[in-house]
Amino acid sequence: MHTVAILVLDHVVPFDMAAPLEVFGRTRLPDGRRPYRTRVCAPSPQVRTEGFALHVEWGLEALAEADTVVVPGCSEQAPAPHPEALRALRAAAAAGTRIASVCVGAFVLAEAGLLDGLRATTHWAAAAELARRYPLVDVQPDVLYVDNGQLLTSAGAAASMDLCLHMIRRDLGSAVAADAARMSVMPLEREGGQAQFIVHEHPPVPQGSTLQPVLDWIEDHLAHEITLKAMANRAGMSERTFSRRFREQTGSTPLQWVLRARARRAQYLLENTDHPVERIAHQAGFGSPTAFRERFRRVVGTTPQSYRTAFQGRSTAPQDRGGVQT
Repeated sequence: MHTVAILVLDHVVPFDMAAPLEVFGRTRLPDGRRPYRTRVCAPSPQVRTEGFALHVEWGLEALAEADTVVVPGCSEQAPAPHPEALRALRAAAAAGTRIASVCVGAFVLAEAGLLDGLRATTHWAAAAELARRYPLVDVQPDVLYVDNGQLLTSAGAAASMDLCLHMIRRDLGSAVAADAARMSVMPLEREGGQAQFIVHEHPPVPQGSTLQPVLDWIEDHLAHEITLKAMANRAGMSERTFSRRFREQTGSTPLQWVLRARARRAQYLLENTDHPVERIAHQAGFGSPTAFRERFRRVVGTTPQSYRTAFQGRSTAPQDRGGVQT
């Protein structure tokens, strides 16, 4: 039987802990046997969460006996990871144990030095901080999970279910994984990744920026052709100077900015109108439906139609395909 140890630390996020506990715990083989045994473990017998305390039966010795270790995320109030927990994770990794993180649990793996030189993901809202704090980690902010073989990371809490199903499929094949997905009322593979949930805000522009009039003009003319020359002329600069100033002030190239603005306009129209894709392609300035589908998928991580199905009728702006294996 495959043992899954779920390492919980103070201020653990309950959903991050419960999702792998449930997905692995409910998995069944065709003959009804349970292929996984789950153990919740911690550095101390009691773990605090935001709303309750957990009495934990297993200590850190469970990591040495586990085939897979899962590290859930902790809230912002959590202290630095327990040194003994970090040592136990390093020892488990050195022994060849498979180790996975849920959401901001990636910060614990990074603090242990386990993600150095590897691709990893976390919740999209924490990705920039993970990259800043641990520059040796290649952060992939748009995917649902990253599989490096022994080390795996998942995005926000619900993405832990995608990662668990992926590990079950790796261990036991697609049929068992598909049955586990049905038990969780989840698709075995979700369309798109984190990008479809990210709020696609533009990078902040410094107050009083000389580019603000140009940026306002771009927003007002998205349905029309917008060239680098036209933007530079609007700003009264040469194309070379404009491109340099634009990157300095926004962190983006002018054409990347336009593409992102068009994707945001298309997202709004897909959510709030019943306009056909052909019309939205024109309204957002993509030129043709084919170009619209290709470029929208590049930015948002899913097709316009799939995005509309998932998000139409929502009153706020939305918060890629999912897994990356290396």
